Formats: sequence, structure tokens, C-alpha cells
Amino acid sequence: MSEELFAPVGRGIELCYQTFGDPTDEPLLLVMGLGGPMTWWDPDFCTALARAGFYVVRYDNRDTGRSTLLRGRVARSTLVRAFAGRRVKAPYGIGDLADDAFGLMDHLGLGTAHVAGISMGGMIVQTMAITHPERLRTLTSIMSTTGKRSVGWQHPSLLRSLMAARKPGREAYIRSSADLWKLIGSPAYPESREEVEQRAAETYDRGVSTNGVLRQMLAVLTQPSRGARLRGVRVPTLVIHGTADKMVHVSGGRATAAAIPGAELLLVNGMGHDLPEELYDTIVAAIRRTADRART
Repeated sequence: MSEELFAPVGRGIELCYQTFGDPTDEPLLLVMGLGGPMTWWDPDFCTALARAGFYVVRYDNRDTGRSTLLRGRVARSTLVRAFAGRRVKAPYGIGDLADDAFGLMDHLGLGTAHVAGISMGGMIVQTMAITHPERLRTLTSIMSTTGKRSVGWQHPSLLRSLMAARKPGREAYIRSSADLWKLIGSPAYPESREEVEQRAAETYDRGVSTNGVLRQMLAVLTQPSRGARLRGVRVPTLVIHGTADKMVHVSGGRATAAAIPGAELLLVNGMGHDLPEELYDTIVAAIRRTADRART
């Protein structure tokens, strides 16, 4: 595991990133989801991918962790209108986040790479496959969706937590994060409250921006449906989704796999909106299998 490094990717954005494995191995870019720093890609998971023959790159999206935090406040009323499907102006979109990822690849001298994204990160890597398919070796979309509102919805029980105003301070962040992960985590692979609180504490200490999360949320809520454009993707694709996901209903994964010709759909019983340690071997093997498809 390398030290944390920084890459200017254009438009005044600098991304914090870290690498695992041998730089001569196949590059694999890991893209995290809404409000999640790169550390949510567990080091043990990244190391397992490196052992499988990948040069792994994880990074903080803009407005997350130690990457560039933009300025400006997002009004709650704007967020409510966006949730309701009304037209609002977002500071940036999923396409801008995809451009950030390509900028990081450019900085690292990677003409092409395997890419894997979780949740919002899945939306980002899908967009990468649409806009510049020649730069992707393979695509892995995990617990994500196509952007179509009739699939991949949130369970109604989550809406109050998602829309609630966050209290300031470290302890409040840890408590609210642990409460949310209890709702959306994998029921078949539960984490202890202590484990979840420790991850939340580490996340807060690396840097948390409430308005940054809201800006990312607006990017998600204002994204166009990618369904029609995904039908033109010819990159070897893996779609992974848990059947117990309350944050992004499994219909989002099914729709993604159905839209991309030849995509493999891996449904995991009892998996929610997280990556349980018990599933690392299964997921690493699936990503390796998809990468091997690109060689044939």
C-alpha cells in the first residue's frame, strides 16, 4: 500500500489517491459511492485484488475525504425538489465525476484500466463506459442502477434518515452513521456496532463535508437514465447486487445487467448496501473472471 498521494485532474480539482500492488500488473480503478472516502474500500479487499493480479488504485471523489472540497451551501428545499423529480440545477453531474476519474488515469499514465464502482461509483463507471469505452478494459458495477427512477429505488423506511438534517460534530456523525448502516447493511453478514462506529470515526477524521455530500446527492438525483446508451456498451461487464439492498433496490442491478449486452449478473443473497468481509473472495474472483474475459 502506497502513501496517500494527490493528482490534479483539471477544472481546479485535486484527487487524493492510494495504490496497492505491482504497477506492472493490470490497472484497476476503484470508485466509491455517495459520501464515501476511498478508505471504504477496505485495505484487505484491495490487497486481495492485488494478489489476484491487479494494480489497484483507490481515491476520494471530489467533495470527499482529502480531495478538493467545493464551496457553497445546498439548500434543503433544493434537495427536496430533486427527490420529487423536479428540475433543479446541480453544481456538477455524474459526468463530471467520470471526467475526474479519467483525469486520475491520465495523471497515472494509464491509457486503459479495469474500473469498478459502488453505488454512485457504479453510476460513474457506467458513464465512463458510455463516454470513453476505449479506455475501459472491463466494467464492474456494484449495488448501483441505471439512473431510471422506476428501478433501484430506496426503501421507504430510509427516506427520513436520508433527508434528516445532520447535527454537527464528531460524535453526532459517528452515531448517525452507525444508525444508517444498521438499516442498510447486509442482514446475512452483520457488522458489530463497534466496527461501524470505528469506520465512521476514521471517515470523520479524514474529512467530512455535509454540503459536499449534498452536492453529490444532487448529482445522483439529477442524473439522466443511462439505459438506452448502456445498450451500446461492448466492454466486458460484471454487475453485482445484493438481494437485501435497501439503499438501491436489486431491480437497479438487474436493469443494468439487462441493458449491457453480455453482462454477467451476480446476485448475492443476504447482501445489503455494503461489502462484507465474508464476500471478499467471491467478489475478487468475479472481478478476476471478468478481467480474464477481456483477454479472449
